[in-house]
Amino acid sequence: MTVAVVGAGITGLSAAWELARSAVDVIVLDAERRPGGVIVTERRDGFVIEGGPDGFLAAEPDIQELAREIGVGDRLVDQSVQGTSLWTGKRLKPLAEGRAAELLGIQAPAEADLSRGFRSFASGMAEIVEALVAKLGDGGPRMRRTQGVTGLATATRGWRLSITGGSSLDVEAVVLAVPAWVTSRLLASVGVETARSLGEVVYHPSITVSLAYRADQVPAGLEGAGFVSAVEAGEAVRACTYAWRKYPGRAPNRFALLRAFLGPVDGDPGAVAHAELGRILGLRGEPLWTRAFEWPRGLPRYHRGHAERVADVRNRLARFAPLAIAGAGFDGAGVSACVKSGRAAARGILHTAPRL
Repeated sequence: MTVAVVGAGITGLSAAWELARSAVDVIVLDAERRPGGVIVTERRDGFVIEGGPDGFLAAEPDIQELAREIGVGDRLVDQSVQGTSLWTGKRLKPLAEGRAAELLGIQAPAEADLSRGFRSFASGMAEIVEALVAKLGDGGPRMRRTQGVTGLATATRGWRLSITGGSSLDVEAVVLAVPAWVTSRLLASVGVETARSLGEVVYHPSITVSLAYRADQVPAGLEGAGFVSAVEAGEAVRACTYAWRKYPGRAPNRFALLRAFLGPVDGDPGAVAHAELGRILGLRGEPLWTRAFEWPRGLPRYHRGHAERVADVRNRLARFAPLAIAGAGFDGAGVSACVKSGRAAARGILHTAPRL
């Protein structure tokens, strides 16, 4: 049996690993040259720079179980400091546990235990992506970069995928691990009209900016792992992580690394972030460098009834050849939730697909 996994973010890579370890012939297709989706880590002169998520809840087991399976479990690191502050527009004050996510509009699972803090990987979140890609055979037939799927159709023995550039691929089963608006379009094209509702998932734009300083440019009295700005403060910087304090090894000795989260801004995001952080934190002098990552479609947020709509679509897929949907647009936006979603989709394919 050959299964196509559409999307090489953490969801798709997790699904592909689950299939591959069950001796299934799996092909990963992705429109981008770089795997990992929103997980982006750059390493520069001893700094570890995260463009997307910098960690996951320590209480969430799925990504940690996967890390141990693929040989990077020993690379997990705990959050070094706890606590978040609230910038009121005049001062920083302690913020109650769990309130930061609420103020930022992050929809954490109701059962999530925030008291255990966060975890990451020693050299950044891309470690797990790199390990998965290596396991799947980077450059081999399983990993097909810059080959996006432009169309989906039923075929005699499963599915026919139209690929960027005009080629096609026939497979027995498919895992769609792409954003909700892409999944919505592909499923509607094969007659799952209710899938159009998946396109209602809203992905909010965001910008992350990492800023490097010498340690003596940053006040010594900063507390906790960062701050969140109150809405009434009117800041472009919605939140800031003291990255070099939050996790070990994020900056060389005698240097500091900040990470700001901005909404859409006019002008250079790095300059905007430095100007506001300089005023809020009392920074001295200019940053050594800044690095901005812009996400026109960032974190998904669900409308009321989302889970029921997703369940309805999945029920309707049962009349087709094996096809599963997975990812942040359906089952939770955190990286561990994406791992869980991808592996569950793969197990569903293994359970329902005939052995050919």
